[in-house]
Amino acid sequence: MPAVFSRAQPLLLRRLGAWLLPLLLMVCVVLTGCSAAAQPPRSVLLQALELQIQLTQGAIADALALDAGGMPEVSRVRVAEQQSILIGEAKGLRLQGQFDWRLAGDPIRVDSPFELFLQRGERGQSWRLARPVGPAASAGAEDQQTWITDPLPLKAMG
Repeated sequence: MPAVFSRAQPLLLRRLGAWLLPLLLMVCVVLTGCSAAAQPPRSVLLQALELQIQLTQGAIADALALDAGGMPEVSRVRVAEQQSILIGEAKGLRLQGQFDWRLAGDPIRVDSPFELFLQRGERGQSWRLARPVGPAASAGAEDQQTWITDPLPLKAMG
């Protein structure tokens, strides 16, 4: 009897492997696919925050007829929450957290909260900063929100 059991064991392992291996591979692909899309690279977050500061600074400077100044310096980005959303008809991300920044030529570094909306480019090779226009959409009416998107520099790929 032990000889039969030892011959049956490799057959059992082959049969288990025939369906277990594809299942494990599928789980790995799903998990890596989710994690790859979950959060953009750090360089994208830094550039998106810099662009958001620049756009806000420029709007304030225009309203007050002042010079907008130089590029802000962004560092230490900490994402606390992220969720998938629709930006227009495309998938996007809403990220919230904290970051350190300072204006050009200013020695004071400020720790501030942020909320970013990012959209991946059509081919997945670039990112865009998305900004909601007008009042926020009510619950269940996200598809009615209007968005402005601004491309981030191509060096933000990843």
